[in-house]
Amino acid sequence: EIEVFERVLDINLNGTMRVCSSARELLRASSGCIVNTASMLSFFGGGLVPAYSASKGGVAQLTRSLAIAYAADAIRVNAIAPGWIATPLTQALQDDSSRSQGILERTPMKRWGLPEEVANVTAFLCSPAASFMTGAIVPIDGGYLCA
Repeated sequence: EIEVFERVLDINLNGTMRVCSSARELLRASSGCIVNTASMLSFFGGGLVPAYSASKGGVAQLTRSLAIAYAADAIRVNAIAPGWIATPLTQALQDDSSRSQGILERTPMKRWGLPEEVANVTAFLCSPAASFMTGAIVPIDGGYLCA
């Protein structure tokens, strides 16, 4: 169990830091931006997935910290926090009527999100329209965090 925990943290949290660190010089030269992938589980715990929850909570805090650290280089650092998005990875949950019903009951928009909706928010964060945003963790969850 601890091996799984360590592997998930290495991939999700350490991997995010590796990518951000490796890209910093190129982003400095281009005044680029970073959009990390957090999760709605960055905001609250997940009893069935403690490693995932811890790693994504770490990604949120890393995003805020790098937003401060990279600001002097004119690099904006934000994160998206997807909720329940209809993808092949969530197909089993979508197909489980009991689990899916519980998710939809808590989601004010009463549906699963679409991958393109996540992509649209990511594109916004990379655009000039978000030029004064840094350190933001943007939920894309149909209101799940509000419920």
